[in-house]
Amino acid sequence: MRPDVVTFWRGPLDPLRTLCLKSQVAAGHKVTVYSFDPLPGLPDGVGNAEAESILPYSFSERLRPPQPDGSWRDWTTLQYSDFFRIRLMARHARPDPARLWLDADVLLLKPVEIDPARPYFAWERPRMIGNSVLYLPPDDPIVTAFENLIKQNELTPEWLSLSHRATFWLHRLRGASNRLSDIRVAVFGPAALTALARRADQLQYVLPLKSFYAVHSLPKLFFDRSDFSALISDPGITGFHISPKGRARTKPVPGSLHAWAAEKFGK
Repeated sequence: MRPDVVTFWRGPLDPLRTLCLKSQVAAGHKVTVYSFDPLPGLPDGVGNAEAESILPYSFSERLRPPQPDGSWRDWTTLQYSDFFRIRLMARHARPDPARLWLDADVLLLKPVEIDPARPYFAWERPRMIGNSVLYLPPDDPIVTAFENLIKQNELTPEWLSLSHRATFWLHRLRGASNRLSDIRVAVFGPAALTALARRADQLQYVLPLKSFYAVHSLPKLFFDRSDFSALISDPGITGFHISPKGRARTKPVPGSLHAWAAEKFGK
């Protein structure tokens, strides 16, 4: 089945994310961006929904204290999103269409088809599942584990790796922090997803890295002039998680994959 696409965003959209959302609509998906404030300038076909109804704004305070002016600090948005995407899976009600999470910087080349009875994700790098592209059934053990974690005040997962446990212990010993969220930006992200998928015997469902992460760790393949013909003609590539690394507002370089995507989807 073809799922609906959902994501979360804070602040104004940049040109790259706008382009990626257009590609998701062009692939035939219903696309909804959740936010706390209305998002002006969304592409045609992209809806906007209230994030508060899924995971309250106040949940962020359990991750990291806000700035004196109330704004979120450092990587709070990333960690909040780690929980938000799982909560969206938990809140799915049949017979509504399944919800596929795509980060706002995922450019789709073709529609995504899923089996709603099993997970949908891909390797981001060897031995690490990415969570930029994610579907989980609402009764999946990964969803259950996160729902149980959200009920905890300290947000300390029982699946935490030995290395993360050691790092957290040292942080507390030195008086640096009593919050697990302070030890590493992705502690609730790909590392958690991978550990839980392994525990649930779900590694068999993980798609090859190239499915969505062919340019993720090498953004020059997207932004710089190159021969990208093999990338857009490969049937095993469904889309690209781009990870712009500060280049989300740059104009496309002629002869780049970025320029090709802007011509194809930017109209």
